[in-house]
Amino acid sequence: MGIDSALSIVNNYSKTINCVEKKMRIEHVETIACDAGWRNYHYLKIVTDNGIVGWAEYDEAFGPSGLTAVIEKIAPRLIGKPANSHEAVIGPIAATFRPAPHGLSAEALGAIENALLDIKGKALGVPCHEILGGKHRDTIPVYWSHCATWRINHPKFYSPVITDLDGVRRAGREARELGVPAVKTNLFLNDEAGMRQWMPGFAAPYDPSLNVDKKLVNSVRAHLDALKEGIGSETELMIDLNFNFKTEGFVKIIQELRDYDFLWIELDSYNPDALAYIRERSHAPIAACETLFGIRQYLPYLQRQAVDVAIVDAVWNGVWQSMKIAHVADAFDVNVAPHNFYSHQATMMNIHFAAAVPNLRIMEHDIDRLAWDKDLFTHVPEIKNGAIVVPDTPGWGCDPIEDKMKAHPPRVFKGYLGL
Repeated sequence: MGIDSALSIVNNYSKTINCVEKKMRIEHVETIACDAGWRNYHYLKIVTDNGIVGWAEYDEAFGPSGLTAVIEKIAPRLIGKPANSHEAVIGPIAATFRPAPHGLSAEALGAIENALLDIKGKALGVPCHEILGGKHRDTIPVYWSHCATWRINHPKFYSPVITDLDGVRRAGREARELGVPAVKTNLFLNDEAGMRQWMPGFAAPYDPSLNVDKKLVNSVRAHLDALKEGIGSETELMIDLNFNFKTEGFVKIIQELRDYDFLWIELDSYNPDALAYIRERSHAPIAACETLFGIRQYLPYLQRQAVDVAIVDAVWNGVWQSMKIAHVADAFDVNVAPHNFYSHQATMMNIHFAAAVPNLRIMEHDIDRLAWDKDLFTHVPEIKNGAIVVPDTPGWGCDPIEDKMKAHPPRVFKGYLGL
């Protein structure tokens, strides 16, 4: 070991001792939002009495709104608490949520946990992946999530706009040229009414029967064929079925797509027995669980061998809790993948999670970004050779820039996910 390395270790150790002895206290808690085109971005800012600022992104778009109000209700209980003891801070609050521990309650605690991890990393002068146990990898392989999807659904914000299958092919070629190992797309109808995403599981359109018909199958196959033609033979294909079918429908659509060599088929079900049944009848690996909270909700899916890849939302659960979920999944020989369709702040948080878990499959990343996304943050992740480099800067390695966010005030939305 060289003298510089030894001095660095001593310096970090001294910072750790000072951090423990001083017991940084939480002095200020604030929520901030900004316009993100078809949704808003939301952030939690926690400031300590010695001026360290911790950031976390949280979500008000993918699920029921109201999380900001929950966080702001909790905020007074955080003031004066030790900022370097996230589990001790969250524990008493979580206990009061025991009658309703999931949903907005868990998401609020996840945001607080993530902001406190950022504070701890900055106080110690180390990246958060070191707090999580150290990184297993220097780069994180990513797939292009919502490939073609955003350009079809939100033409005002993403270009080039896609209105036909030729546009889907071009998006595939772009992915191939970028060098990402895989792309994931969604279900689309394409008829005389135009090209549109099919999401009855989210009431777009509302159809509670959630059935499969030939029109849908033919449209989905045409969409996949165009994308496959664009990506070529070296890039893998994935499809997200979301909550759009019941068990019979999932089995039916998977059988109709059995000639496609998917990296995985992604779907959502709150019934682990049903998901295990679907997995037994699938020709491709099944990825699921992105809307679950905590070990207790994941465990039945792992025990029933219902998934090949467990998707974990570290923005919802908190990165520390997500590490616990990942380790339990590892005990069942199941890999994990971060659910990540938020802003660059969440991507940076998920990079640390993906670096620290031993059982990583691949990480989700939206390549298509808003025109002003890059202006909102101190650091923007870059993709090189289909992967993102893991940062070694303190904390998450990325902070929102408040002045830039103020230039894009949040908007009021009535629909779900901008639809």
